[in-house]
Amino acid sequence: MIDTLTLARPAPTAKSGERPFVKMHGLRNHFVIFDRREDRRAFTRSDIVRICDPQVGIGGDQVLTIEPPSADGVAAGAPAAMRIFNIDGREVSACGNATRCVAHLLMEESGADTLALETRGGMLKCRRTGATEVSVELGPIGWNWRDFPLSHEVDMADLPVESGPLRHGIGLWIGNPHVVFFVDDLSAVDLARDAAPIHDDPLFPEGVNVGVAELVDASTIRLAVWERPGIATQACGTGACVAAFAARRKGLTTSDHFTVHLPAGPLQIEIHDTTAVMSGPVAYCCRGFVVAETVYDFD
Repeated sequence: MIDTLTLARPAPTAKSGERPFVKMHGLRNHFVIFDRREDRRAFTRSDIVRICDPQVGIGGDQVLTIEPPSADGVAAGAPAAMRIFNIDGREVSACGNATRCVAHLLMEESGADTLALETRGGMLKCRRTGATEVSVELGPIGWNWRDFPLSHEVDMADLPVESGPLRHGIGLWIGNPHVVFFVDDLSAVDLARDAAPIHDDPLFPEGVNVGVAELVDASTIRLAVWERPGIATQACGTGACVAAFAARRKGLTTSDHFTVHLPAGPLQIEIHDTTAVMSGPVAYCCRGFVVAETVYDFD
């Protein structure tokens, strides 16, 4: 068991400037997590890029910080807030696998089986469903073109972008932007070749997460995601949620329970109106210290 409170307290052997971290993954979606509830120092964008780079840093898909809750968070009973930074140092509002990992840390710390976690994408309800499994309620899922943002108004149910076999994509917002394409055979799709041009299309001035899905049967989806800022990760929790939602919205199925198979393994998704409940595993990788070259508060 790892007590997250220790993340904010320098170990007796820690040198000045060292920052403790724990690295976790949700289906091989890797996160470097820092606790800022007591130690309010933060990292520059270049520090985040360096930390995520496996050649010169720890290596990870995102840096996560555990923060004191806001006044609204306290009122909602949230013990903490979470912030999410991509490998390019830019902050994003949502990540399903990251939410499971941080929620697990906080539940281990408190002994609780449920909690509310404050994020920039909203207040998320989290529940322990196993020793190393967490369920998170994500949403609402929307399709307002301004939420992305897009460069101009389009039909979100049939986006005017295509690349190779990727056509008739549906745009959905779940705290971060996604476009989902359904194909007959996922194994025939080369993400770097086919999905990367969608991510870079001028329609998406801030990029977009590109999901490529194959509906195997009414309640089973195979999915691969080309994520912002332009990488293929082993799993994408929000991508799994919007793929299940998109299958229903496009009339491909009426099921509200799905198993979504990602390269690293399956996630269980339940769709309730415009929200999704995602359940999946978490795991620890390692813990240690990093030294920030420049430290300042980005609040």
